Amino acid sequence: MMLLATDLDGTFLGGSASKRRKLYRLIKNHSDFKLVFVTGRGIETVLPLLHDPTIPMPHYIISDVGATVVDGRTREPLATIQSEIEQRWPDEHLLKQQLSTIPGIQPQEVPQQRRCSFYYDEHVDLQTVHEIASRHQCDVLLSAGKYLDILPGGVNKGTTLKKLIQAIDFPEDQVLVAGDTYNDYSLFETGYSGVAVGNSEPALLAAVDHMDHVFQATKEGAGGILEAMQHFKPFRGYYPVREKEVTKKEISNKQLLMVYHRLPFDIITENGKPKRVPPRSPNGIIPSLLGFFDTGRPGVWIGEEVAGLLGDNPQLTQYIDKKQYPNLKASIIPLPKKDIDLFYRVFSKEAFWPTIFSFISKAQFNHNHWQHYLKINKLFADRVAAEAEHGAYVWIHEYNLWMVPAYLRQLRPDLKIGFFHHTAFPPADIFNIIPWRHEIIGSLLQCDFVSFHIPRYVENFVDVVKSHAPTKVLTRVNAAKQFLTYSCALGIDQMTKQIAVGDNTIRLGAQPVGVNMDNIRRICESVETKERVETLRQQTSGKRIVLSVERLDYVKGPLEKIQAFGEFLDEHPEYHGMLELINICTPPSQGMRIYERIQEELEQAVGKINGKYASMDWTPIRFFFRSVPFEEVIAYYAIADVAWITPLRDGLNLVAKEYVAVKGLQKDPDGVLVISEFAGASVELPHAIRTNPYDGQSLKDGLHNALALDVTERKLRMQRLFETVNHYDVQRWGRDFLEGLKKATAHRDANELAVHE
Repeated sequence: MMLLATDLDGTFLGGSASKRRKLYRLIKNHSDFKLVFVTGRGIETVLPLLHDPTIPMPHYIISDVGATVVDGRTREPLATIQSEIEQRWPDEHLLKQQLSTIPGIQPQEVPQQRRCSFYYDEHVDLQTVHEIASRHQCDVLLSAGKYLDILPGGVNKGTTLKKLIQAIDFPEDQVLVAGDTYNDYSLFETGYSGVAVGNSEPALLAAVDHMDHVFQATKEGAGGILEAMQHFKPFRGYYPVREKEVTKKEISNKQLLMVYHRLPFDIITENGKPKRVPPRSPNGIIPSLLGFFDTGRPGVWIGEEVAGLLGDNPQLTQYIDKKQYPNLKASIIPLPKKDIDLFYRVFSKEAFWPTIFSFISKAQFNHNHWQHYLKINKLFADRVAAEAEHGAYVWIHEYNLWMVPAYLRQLRPDLKIGFFHHTAFPPADIFNIIPWRHEIIGSLLQCDFVSFHIPRYVENFVDVVKSHAPTKVLTRVNAAKQFLTYSCALGIDQMTKQIAVGDNTIRLGAQPVGVNMDNIRRICESVETKERVETLRQQTSGKRIVLSVERLDYVKGPLEKIQAFGEFLDEHPEYHGMLELINICTPPSQGMRIYERIQEELEQAVGKINGKYASMDWTPIRFFFRSVPFEEVIAYYAIADVAWITPLRDGLNLVAKEYVAVKGLQKDPDGVLVISEFAGASVELPHAIRTNPYDGQSLKDGLHNALALDVTERKLRMQRLFETVNHYDVQRWGRDFLEGLKKATAHRDANELAVHE
């Protein structure tokens, strides 16, 4: 065990950024390492450090030059020590009044308790200062030739630290004290092992020169503390081992690890044995991610699977497709079904999902479930740490793995970590209702690169970070090159590209996921699809088709849309018998209780409208509450006159892009996209009709405008939409993300090739 009692400015917060990172990482990595801040600052000015996730949380804080001592986590005073100090402190106002009569001293305007701090110059009558202090049983502390502190008699950094060490019964030979000014001299008077870090105040160096237990370091700040840990035998076991050097060749062919809760295949049980089958997801993301390994790049895909599907002697590491991806393996984390359900279908969906999409009234926070979430995230981090080569790239996906970077950075500081959010990211006043917001943001700040779909989510993230820690915006870029700005609800003119928080520099990106154009083109050109499209056209002949495709989820606004469609039919009898809404609603995964009520309400609303208007040859709403194969969905895209995509909130919405892709591939690209202003894709697609799903009138107007567009306008809009969707496809998304991660870590590659300090 070890306890570091350190001054802050010039010591713990001083030195090079690389040395600070090493020291802070060392402290975080050892559970038996205790940290005590011992500072001349008032406690109020220490608090921002406690919200900086890059800085280790101290176990105790001694502030006000020793006059205040609190628990670092609760901020509560240590009553037995504090009460004794309090009894020695006189009437502060009387003391200040008497000292104010002395020419040449000026009060320091800083938050402070149980001390009076001043600036002084060489003309000050110090004898009078000492006499006034003595009358009040106080001591005078001078430092740096300009700082003057009045403290309760016998109270200083050293005496308070000794009382703390005795109170917590910590072995004195395991304590290291560190400082850089004469203000810290009392720490070295304790007799504990000590270090005066490089570039310390000459008066301090002179005072400790005869002390055998004090080491005078050459490196400044944190570097000096690390030197001392190597110098003193009891602390050498904590000193970080020098990282391995790597070559240019190793950097250019770095291993890539995909960290996704899903594997790139599904496992089913057939004849009592596990069998791998292609993934059921049609969204194209998984095939795109696999494409990074086509060239033989080394990699590992880490995901979870239900332990019961893996058989009696599961093979947890296996090739995904040795012929196509010769150096890519899957590393499977087996979990009981109940653990996966609690982690993903219960906690993530009940706590984080509603918060991410600003439905805070639906959020449920359970601290026991949070502990389970941490457990699963640590399993992922442990597996990445075990599988990753030195300096590998790690690409983590989605909010249910938010805490992986925190664990992983401690286990493997050499790794280059990127994180992509497939969902929205809420504004600060929404995100900060999460009880564990500090831990989550602290984890994300361990990444080198954090990316989102659109600039608005980037700025929301930056605002959240600013509410947690001092944050410096390093670079900003215009959003207008790819995204809408002032013309829509999620628009923004500029986007933050890099931030610095403490010693960490984090690169940020806005990279909306695209569709898999190759896959969609292949399906559209198949004989089966062409036959299916022709059949559907015959079945819907004489009707204008409005298509809506979504998962059953309150954030998608399915009920609001159905109700608006009913009102539209009430107000526009001219469309009776000729307008049909095909609503494909995919059920949620089993075990998601939060969606049961909305399903009932939705089915009742559809039944009410159909009951009111349906005839022998017309059903206003054709409602499919089941999973429809992607090949069939593409056929519906092909015959739909309007895609009515109206989520209340959506991180992106690939359905809108899929519709555009299918329409654009047709010989006669005729169709209209109506999209919610609160879907991320709306800021990419300026030629769509935007609608406000919270306003029933806007929903109806958007639909009516789409139906009223003339054919020339429809085709022109669709042509422009297709150009965007075709250009920013899923392959480009993946390449852009990995390029962002490489740029974010380029300096680390350079450092690895340099001579180590």
